[in-house]
Amino acid sequence: MSTAPQLVVHRDKELMAQAAAARLITRIVDAQASRGSASVVLTGGRNGNGLLAALAAAPARDAVDWSRLDLWWGDERFLPEGDPERNVTQAREALLDSVPLDPKRVHAMPASDGPYGTDVDAAAAAYAEELARAAGPENHGPVPTFDVLMLGVGPDTHVASLFPELPAVRELDRTVVGVHGAPKPPPTRVTLTLPAIRAAREVWLLAAGEDKAQAAAIALSGAGEIQAPAAGAYGRSRTLWLLDAAAASQLPRSLYPPASA
Repeated sequence: MSTAPQLVVHRDKELMAQAAAARLITRIVDAQASRGSASVVLTGGRNGNGLLAALAAAPARDAVDWSRLDLWWGDERFLPEGDPERNVTQAREALLDSVPLDPKRVHAMPASDGPYGTDVDAAAAAYAEELARAAGPENHGPVPTFDVLMLGVGPDTHVASLFPELPAVRELDRTVVGVHGAPKPPPTRVTLTLPAIRAAREVWLLAAGEDKAQAAAIALSGAGEIQAPAAGAYGRSRTLWLLDAAAASQLPRSLYPPASA
């Protein structure tokens, strides 16, 4: 079931990153208080890494019990371990290396020099199996019910590594797939599919900068998910678009309240 998106528009990308980090800390603490642990799906890119850096700098980060947090990724560039272009490498630099996480609960996607070699489809299947093992009976499906799943929105409306019209965005059965020939380098990637994304309690879409304005307008105007993958990303209980003023500049004012921060 689709949840209608809620919009929060911030003055600039720095404020957006700080507010999103504060919001994420609150969600994690709430989940840990009610269920003992929390699970979050991270996103790479400019806005995802900006949020993690803001979280690293937030005094309230100490409210989180980092040892009871599961981290997953929405997608990954299929490159060797430690490659600076990998989302996990960037996340470690921005935040993960500075907080006391349980290494067993940091679920990085396989690298191209890992146990599956250069077989991206085998790597994707292995990550799907890891998600399935982490899903309990209460999750009613092949992935855990993530507390928060974050996605950066690309200028072409792509989210994770689901690009318009490519096979991965049409996938209805598998939860993780290999991507061949992505229009943005590197061409080979691993990504969650829309069914896996929609298992999350909350999906947050992050968009900052003028280059994201048209994508936000298209995705929020009722476009189809095959043409605009961001339109197909929604959570079970909440779908939140976190934007800065530049990314919101082409949205009809009726879509968001003038009182946005």
